[in-house]
Amino acid sequence: MDTPDSPCPLPVADPESGAKILKELIRDRSLLTSLSMMRKYVGPAFQITLPRFQPAVFVGPETNREIMVSQRDQFIWRKESDPVTKLLRRGVLVVDGEEHEELRAVLDPPLHRRHVVNHAAAFWRYTNDVIDGWENGRSVDMLVEMRKVALLILMGTMFKVEFSPDLERLWQPILKAISYISPGLWIIFPNLPRPQYQRAIEEIDAYLYGVIAQRRAVITDDGPNDPGDLLEQLIRSGLDDGRIRDQMLTMLIAGHDTSTALLAWVWYLLGSHPEAMAQAKAEVTAVLTSATEPPTLDQINRLDYLDMVIKEALRLYPPIHAGNRHAGADLVVNGYAVPQDTRVMYSIYLSHRDERYWEEPEKFCPHRFDHAQAEQGKRPPLTY
Repeated sequence: MDTPDSPCPLPVADPESGAKILKELIRDRSLLTSLSMMRKYVGPAFQITLPRFQPAVFVGPETNREIMVSQRDQFIWRKESDPVTKLLRRGVLVVDGEEHEELRAVLDPPLHRRHVVNHAAAFWRYTNDVIDGWENGRSVDMLVEMRKVALLILMGTMFKVEFSPDLERLWQPILKAISYISPGLWIIFPNLPRPQYQRAIEEIDAYLYGVIAQRRAVITDDGPNDPGDLLEQLIRSGLDDGRIRDQMLTMLIAGHDTSTALLAWVWYLLGSHPEAMAQAKAEVTAVLTSATEPPTLDQINRLDYLDMVIKEALRLYPPIHAGNRHAGADLVVNGYAVPQDTRVMYSIYLSHRDERYWEEPEKFCPHRFDHAQAEQGKRPPLTY
């Protein structure tokens, strides 16, 4: 019998609720649907009990902090059977402990604000390169177009590679690689053979190894060092080509796809809310006085309403809807027992729609991020 201080088992859905959840899952074929319904019927902490898939799921700032901050060393990212690990190998996203910290020490500095702001002119140029391909009177798929923008920017600024000549050739391999790690049956059957992805991954690898070789040939120990050039910093760090490939592919896939999703959702939300679109356009017109020159940092910092729109888009539609870890030992999270090796998911999507902390959480309301709004002070850290 449990004592008052002993951990509780994670709640599960009762048979009636479980039947409703399963029915909706079959109908929508969406993990988000099942997570949302579990949150509704069971609460902010629960365990999914599907065959071969029984993760612990947590929602809310307290458990977000335990998993990502206070107990972070008790959770592991790496799982050898996970396709994300198979794709990224020793990428920073899927290694733990000292190896992770060493890679972060190399990868973080080029991404510091002081270096990123130096790329503003390149952001402007690559975006215009994509826009110049649009024709008046024709519709364009903003998910596709924003992927082009994100890929050109990431490759051009982080790796100093003009990607336009290779964009069409590598488009499908990149989409294949994203599909390889997107939610699917592999979550339940991680060792399921998936030979259809091999050629695409080999094409990306060949391209990345070629880029690495070209850069190695021109970098010298006594040559100039660009601290904002991520590829140069990876080479100067002493990593071998395989480890550099792993970090480049991590940035290429995880770095561009998340930005792509954000930008596409921003356009969707603005297109669905004409008053918000009008306000955003009016602000941009007023602040960005030149149509032919990239914005200055001061001008970017004055786009207050657009900043609120972007933050609200990230709240409603976070590009990554759940974080995954595995318990490295028997743990207690917010009073619940989590046995060793349990897959642990902290739901970003549900945390962002938690009615305990967000007023009308399903509603698009950029002004909830207005610093002058009293609601700002109501939300604890890691609610967002």
